[in-house]
Amino acid sequence: MLEREIRKSLFLAQAAPVSSAEAALAFIAEVSDPDATHNCWAYRIGQSYRSDDDGEPGGTAGRPILQVIEGQGFDRTVVVVTRWFGGIKLGAGGLVRAYGGTAAECLRTAPSRPLVPMCGLTFHCGFSEHALMRARLLAMDATIEAETFGADGVDLRITLPQAREDEARARITDITRGQAVIRVMEDLDPENH
Repeated sequence: MLEREIRKSLFLAQAAPVSSAEAALAFIAEVSDPDATHNCWAYRIGQSYRSDDDGEPGGTAGRPILQVIEGQGFDRTVVVVTRWFGGIKLGAGGLVRAYGGTAAECLRTAPSRPLVPMCGLTFHCGFSEHALMRARLLAMDATIEAETFGADGVDLRITLPQAREDEARARITDITRGQAVIRVMEDLDPENH
């Protein structure tokens, strides 16, 4: 959250991480002030993006906010900049600078975290390999999502950073002496893992 006064107008920028358009729109509805003059916003989630000038001249508020999100390398992010008009018109260039600058400063000071692409694997190992398998996988930053014990061993479902997939496959193959059939799970959402 960042607040700035520009030529007697008060601008308040608020940003949040989001994983869907629905979550972005819910955040916008939650933080928008009905008593404000304008609640302008933008979001970017992968290849999906949207912006709104909320009554400001076209392209002077929502688009500059979106350009800041993209320019600073953010993804899965929504920014709302609320303006309370102070009586002095800023002109198109002034509005672009005010909305874009307020959003940029908000994102510069906001805590952020990298999105780590994850992959999911499923495979089977014998009981005698299970303890070693767990230890080796956990050492590779894997998360064991599920273990199903059967008559002939354990079915495991794991998630781990995509960058370590080849290493995990080699480790699983080594420990099971080539007996494991490794399957890839559907694409995983890094926000939820």
